[in-house]
Amino acid sequence: MAQSRKSLISLQDTPYYHCISRCVRRSYLCGYDRTSNVCYEHRKTWVEKRLLFLSKIFAIDISAYAVMSNHVHIILCVNKEAAASWSMRTVLRQWHKMHKGTELTQKYLKGEILSDIEYKAVKSTAEVYRKRLYDISWFMRNLNEYIARKANNEDDCTGRFWEGRFRSQALLTEKALLSCMAYVDLNPVRAKIATGLQDSYHTSINKRLKYDSPRNKPIKGLMPLKNHLRCRNYRGINITLNDYCALLNHSIELLRDTSSTTAPTRSIQYMKSLDVSHHHWHKFISDFENIFSFAAGDCISMRKFKENTKRKRMAKISSGLLYSVATTTISH
Repeated sequence: MAQSRKSLISLQDTPYYHCISRCVRRSYLCGYDRTSNVCYEHRKTWVEKRLLFLSKIFAIDISAYAVMSNHVHIILCVNKEAAASWSMRTVLRQWHKMHKGTELTQKYLKGEILSDIEYKAVKSTAEVYRKRLYDISWFMRNLNEYIARKANNEDDCTGRFWEGRFRSQALLTEKALLSCMAYVDLNPVRAKIATGLQDSYHTSINKRLKYDSPRNKPIKGLMPLKNHLRCRNYRGINITLNDYCALLNHSIELLRDTSSTTAPTRSIQYMKSLDVSHHHWHKFISDFENIFSFAAGDCISMRKFKENTKRKRMAKISSGLLYSVATTTISH
């Protein structure tokens, strides 16, 4: 049964959400379709560019992403405070980068004189746009509709392109965020279309490595890691690029050999700080999407999420037992 977005999103619990969109009938979004003998590899670039473009418009940052042949994984971080601080003019400018807006909003941005009634109408419209600019559903809508129209136009056909509404999972703790990021970035490796981070194309980790700079400048469109925090004044992910790469490389070894217990010192130290065993970490990076349902975290954070979203029951809440009760909750 479909769930309302109100029961899936709770910004008071966490700003982080793992979103997944799949193609209808599992047909090919990108890559090479052996059945039709057609290559759609170029569409991965469409999705990646659109993602990074939208993150510059919305008050929503991208923590991680992976564009696969017939589905897309994205971890989004909502920054409601940023949207609330924007002036009315900024809100309208941001919205007009995607949509035409109304005749009155266009007149306002051009500096034309408006009557009091017209100004009130513009102000009211701007508040509607402001809410949409930190709304995950509107972010995904502007991604999926754009890609669907472009793909249908290329295929010279009409009809549904995506399977349905995107699926979302609330990431309630730091451990849930990091394990989900690893799960997302390692998608090509698990699918055996990549051997390591360097050839995991169209993923956030590949983008981070490709544009990593000695100056520690953050990548536009991607939420900064710990070593980039000094460059920006808002939230970042509490791990350095080197530590994250060490964790991912060790994860790749675990995926290849579950009995492997050897790991770089840096990776061992970080896993200890997360209070997670090799066995449990292997579970997270192998099947995170199915281990948890609508929310991921320890039992305490999942029960709190259940209460705040007014859910009668919480599917797979027992999965929270995999996490230590002492897990650090994500700060806002």
